[in-house]
Amino acid sequence: MTHVNSSKNSSPEVILLTEEDWARYRDIRLAALVHDEGAFGGDYDSESQYSEAQWRQKAQQYVGLLATIDGKDCGFMTIENLKGDFGATCWVGSCWVDPKFRNGGVLRSLFTFADLCSAERNWQVQGLGVWVDNSGAIAAYEKIGFERMGEQQLSTRKPGMYYQRMIRSVK
Repeated sequence: MTHVNSSKNSSPEVILLTEEDWARYRDIRLAALVHDEGAFGGDYDSESQYSEAQWRQKAQQYVGLLATIDGKDCGFMTIENLKGDFGATCWVGSCWVDPKFRNGGVLRSLFTFADLCSAERNWQVQGLGVWVDNSGAIAAYEKIGFERMGEQQLSTRKPGMYYQRMIRSVK
């Protein structure tokens, strides 16, 4: 399976990115950093300087999921398999939805795709970290079944900031 599309008109379609999609990966990641840099551990100034080879390497390092609506890339997340805290079998990162497409089912479509692939890819227990002051993202994750787990953690990438671990099991 390479995509999932929900039933509404102009609904999100989700695809699994490959290394050959490195430019789309770059473009949506940089758009995320332009619009919501504070939501991520990375920064636009550094990542905008990456070479094609660096973007291709990042595309190989993680599984990337890309949501599109009417041919427009509008949401993205990465998934990395690991043995994490609280039984997590994978870690979701770089999760972002273009502000023009928020509250339109994009985030849910990304996770629906991940859920459909969960058995074959060992994504049954999904973990992520979100900055503790990002109440909008925390609420969105809770709406799709994530629960806050453990104490707030001090970031090693952004000194002085704290993140909350959240966990979700695929049913």
